[in-house]
Amino acid sequence: MQNLYSIAISPPDEVISSVKNMKDSLNKAVGWFNSKNSLAHITINEFKTSELQLENIKKQLTYICNGFEPIKVHLNHFGSYDNGAFYIAPDACSKMGLKAIMKHLNNSLCIADKKTSSDPHMSVARRLSPEALGKAKELFDEVDLNFTCDHVVIRQFNPNIKQFEIIDRIPFNNKPAYSQGRFF
Repeated sequence: MQNLYSIAISPPDEVISSVKNMKDSLNKAVGWFNSKNSLAHITINEFKTSELQLENIKKQLTYICNGFEPIKVHLNHFGSYDNGAFYIAPDACSKMGLKAIMKHLNNSLCIADKKTSSDPHMSVARRLSPEALGKAKELFDEVDLNFTCDHVVIRQFNPNIKQFEIIDRIPFNNKPAYSQGRFF
């Protein structure tokens, strides 16, 4: 049996809490919306696979992430997409670092039929009506969130609550592959 999974960047609890407060405020202003109950994250990709294949993906992910250096992330403005998504965006420097991580993971992981993201953003709401999107833009004009991106998470979709849940964290160890296993 195949399950739906996602690899994402998950910020620390303080950032998750801040974004949850934003979602609660938006909910009071416009009512329920898609991703209302989703914990703050930056999606890298989504895919379906079996639990057996997932173990191989975890090994690949661990190997790749072992070479990543943690980066500072500063989310400092809001944005939206034509499909009604309203999101928090990183500054230019953070965007460059996040895009590099996302691109390397998406190009390196051997996962069939994965849906990839190449534009780092943290969704506040998805599929808002034009009116609700306008309300979100009125409600939120400033944001200043900071964290160190030092791991990625694997999330599994839970059909009972209709949300992804974190099932594993893969740390960045800043150990390039060529130096692993060397003896001095």
